[in-house]
Amino acid sequence: MRTLSLSVLALASVLLFSCENGEKQEGGTQAPQTITLTPSSLSPEAAGGSYSLTVTAPSRPRIGNLPEWIRLTDGTFKDYAITFGLTVAPNASEQARSASLSVSAGTLSTAFSVSQQGVQPPDTPEPGVDPAGWENAASAARNMGVGWNLGNTLESNSGDVNNMWIELYTDRTPSAYETAWGQPVATRELIHLFKEAGFKSIRVPVTWYPHMGNVVVSGGKWDMASWTGTAVDPVWMARVKEVVDYVIDEGLYCILNVHHDTGDATTAWLRADRTVYSSVRGRYCSLWTQIAETFGSYGQKLLFESFNEMLDAAGTWNSSTDEAHEVINLYNADFVATVRATGGNNAHRNLILNTYCAGTQPITLNAFRLPEDTVEGHLLAEVHSYAPFLFAFDVESGAKTVFDASCEADVRQQVQNVYDCLVSRGIPCVLGEYGCTGKRAESEMAKQAACYVQAALQYDIPCFYWMVLSEGEDRTVPKWSKPVLKDAIIQAFNAYKR
Repeated sequence: MRTLSLSVLALASVLLFSCENGEKQEGGTQAPQTITLTPSSLSPEAAGGSYSLTVTAPSRPRIGNLPEWIRLTDGTFKDYAITFGLTVAPNASEQARSASLSVSAGTLSTAFSVSQQGVQPPDTPEPGVDPAGWENAASAARNMGVGWNLGNTLESNSGDVNNMWIELYTDRTPSAYETAWGQPVATRELIHLFKEAGFKSIRVPVTWYPHMGNVVVSGGKWDMASWTGTAVDPVWMARVKEVVDYVIDEGLYCILNVHHDTGDATTAWLRADRTVYSSVRGRYCSLWTQIAETFGSYGQKLLFESFNEMLDAAGTWNSSTDEAHEVINLYNADFVATVRATGGNNAHRNLILNTYCAGTQPITLNAFRLPEDTVEGHLLAEVHSYAPFLFAFDVESGAKTVFDASCEADVRQQVQNVYDCLVSRGIPCVLGEYGCTGKRAESEMAKQAACYVQAALQYDIPCFYWMVLSEGEDRTVPKWSKPVLKDAIIQAFNAYKR
């Protein structure tokens, strides 16, 4: 019996020695020699959350150095492993935070790092871009640079002009209207010519009323009082869209407007007159709803222009009555509200609002008001200027054929009026038309154009020349009708290019 007792004692000593050296068996699992962490570290997001930490060790481990933003939940130590629960509180700071937890088991120890992200600051839009990533009006004005009007094309109408109504009343196809005023149909190649030259934008004037409903012809004129219907002819809308695509596909800015629906008393149904406004407001809003929905998916390089040169009931140019100026503001408010109501990209699209007759007189500019909008910073004003008058137009007497110092002073004063009354008030502005339609030497026309561009671009006012750069059969080639004039515009622009 003594010999057996000694043997048992010896065996117990061996087992004790084995346990101290980490070789103890527990449920068939061999004791580990080190501490193992799964995961090896933790990187929670700013929102925090619940996480697990599994520790394998030769004896029950302990976790220390817990910061106040981490809470520990104990687990069961079995087969040399235990899983702890870690609850990480949200991090309200933009700064990341970290902690080094100590994990110990007997004489062994290691560290477990926790690195929590800080809360992301609100997105700060780039300069000139709104929080939705859409270019604002001021940025668009800077980037539109110099442009051109695709004139006497889609805005040709069927008023009493050389009895044109006789032809157009029987042939109401888009091409009949598009070519009625002596221009060929617009082509993609024509727009590309301007893109290659360095122009940044194209204004596409469009007259809509001959393509909306039915009007009775009486005495060689449209009888506007007989007008019924508001729906735009889908064939006409498709052609307008095709031309706009020419511009957009070239990467240029495009301005699409409502043009000779204002202006000449023969056909203008939009008047700065309270009685007229009350009777046509529904048709005007319907028209812009149709345009906005057709082009609703287009990006930020397409801008809508409320109307062209709207006059009062008497056809007064420049300053008019307080009533007329106020009605202009009402039309502009309806335009903005109507376009915004169509949603999508139109909720952020930059919109252009004309002054009374697109005039530049201080009394006109000071009466102009931006309407309320559902977004901030996406409205621009538009003016037109053909100065000096005696230089820009053919007149019976007193015509100026040389663009001299007095002409330059006149141009610069027009631009200064726009800056003083609009731009300095934080209203970005577009010079939608300028130029010379009189018979002047191209070199003198070039001086006028360069003066306009130099004067306007210093105030970030983009300039759109009217017509003559390429016209008539030159558009079918296409080629420049006035290459010297074109060069003067581009050179003046390049001198101010940002």
